[in-house]
Amino acid sequence: MFRPTNFPLLVFGLSLVVLWGAVQVGVWSAHRLEDVREDFGIVATATLTLLSLILGFTFTMAVGRYDQRKLYEEEEANAIGTEYVRADLLPSSSDAENVRRLLREYLDQRILYYQTQDRTALRQIDISTGRLQKQLWAAVRTASAPQQTPVVTLAVSGMNDVLNSQSYTQAAWLNRIPPAAWALVAIISLAANGMVGALWRRGRSMGLLSGILPLIVSLSLVLIADIDSPRGGLIPVRPVGLISLAASLRP
Repeated sequence: MFRPTNFPLLVFGLSLVVLWGAVQVGVWSAHRLEDVREDFGIVATATLTLLSLILGFTFTMAVGRYDQRKLYEEEEANAIGTEYVRADLLPSSSDAENVRRLLREYLDQRILYYQTQDRTALRQIDISTGRLQKQLWAAVRTASAPQQTPVVTLAVSGMNDVLNSQSYTQAAWLNRIPPAAWALVAIISLAANGMVGALWRRGRSMGLLSGILPLIVSLSLVLIADIDSPRGGLIPVRPVGLISLAASLRP
């Protein structure tokens, strides 16, 4: 499904044009408000205050989700690294080496998940990840069946953490700012810009002033959309921990 907020530059261009148009509509209708200009100014001030609060809350939502994605990336790297070490607890050295090999392949797929933007490639990565998860669980289950000691249980528990961490990461990446919140921001932004234009006194040229508020609001929206989009924009979630772990596990 196409989601405009996945493309922050598109959000910036559209919002700038639409909000500037709202200001011009307000200027065009300003002559109808001559009798109630003072009272209308109070409403406009309240609307601008509400807009600043809504933008602040939305920005906080985006930053919170971004931090959550970074946290789960770190936890995923820790889980894989811990299980890589715990593989030595398996009874057979061949089973341990098999688990470590599968973990290296799994780690490569997890890095690709963070770095890939193509939808077709992401579907293939999901398929490969699911296949490797089944192989990893089958490997530790088969190796631990003959000797179910507390030490071997640590290896099985570590594999469970690896699989769970991937689920938490995926859930965090799907946790985006709700469309209803974006709709509320858009409505209040349009209203605020239109009111600012309507307050402009008739016969006075606005010039560049008509673009100041649309530009400021558009920059705020593009920053929020950028942070909220895990893959698009200039502030993606980078798998720093996973890449560092992969480098340390290379022979």
